[in-house]
Amino acid sequence: MVGPVRPQFVLFGSSIVQLSYSHQHQGWGAILSHLYSRKADIVLRGYSGWNSRRALQVLDEIFPKNATEQPSLVIVYFGGNDSLLPHPSGLGQHVPLQEYIENMRKIAVHLKSLSKKTRIIFLSAPPVNEAQIYRNSLPGQRLRTNESCRVYSEACLELCREMDIKAIDLWSALQKRDDWRDVCFTDGVHLTCEGSNIVAKEILKALKEAEWEPSLHWKSMPTEYAEDSPYDPIGPDGKTNINISNVITIEHKEWE
Repeated sequence: MVGPVRPQFVLFGSSIVQLSYSHQHQGWGAILSHLYSRKADIVLRGYSGWNSRRALQVLDEIFPKNATEQPSLVIVYFGGNDSLLPHPSGLGQHVPLQEYIENMRKIAVHLKSLSKKTRIIFLSAPPVNEAQIYRNSLPGQRLRTNESCRVYSEACLELCREMDIKAIDLWSALQKRDDWRDVCFTDGVHLTCEGSNIVAKEILKALKEAEWEPSLHWKSMPTEYAEDSPYDPIGPDGKTNINISNVITIEHKEWE
């Protein structure tokens, strides 16, 4: 580990998480890393193809209870793969709805036990563009339906209400755009730049509205090594230094 020790935000989930650092599509994880670049360490624990059943098998390894430092925030996403319709062979990613709910409950209980400072956000299953999936002929993906995603999304949100966990309804958030089918997906399942922008904005909105102490919204968190220094850039007058540690650029303003 390198220092200083910063608050740690862990992104835990399947391909929607693993691909969130995509340079090609400006993934939502990359957006968070940019905004929190001197405020928190964004740790990626994304595993393409995983469902909640697979996640439970390694939960203790990814989030050991005896770790010296526990995360300040864990953003969890599972449900898209769980919600696939059952394959006739019995193989594949499908997890029955009630088992999915209990798996997510176990994940939540474990994360809550890590420390008093650990905050949790669950992301529900997003919608899919079935026509795009069929056009791309993704292996095994024709078992995905938008209706099944809705059912699993609502189950996740209901569990979060029951357990007092902050949740983001991705199924509804992405469909607020009339053209969501055309602009949100690369292949009917995974997110484009526009899709990731929506996810990032929903996460930042949740962090801004959360009544957590301390706040975990990027504008409210201290900037590392933000003190004035004689080595700061020289200002236009040629006589004084300008501390640019907390300068908000036009690029940043989009995410306020």
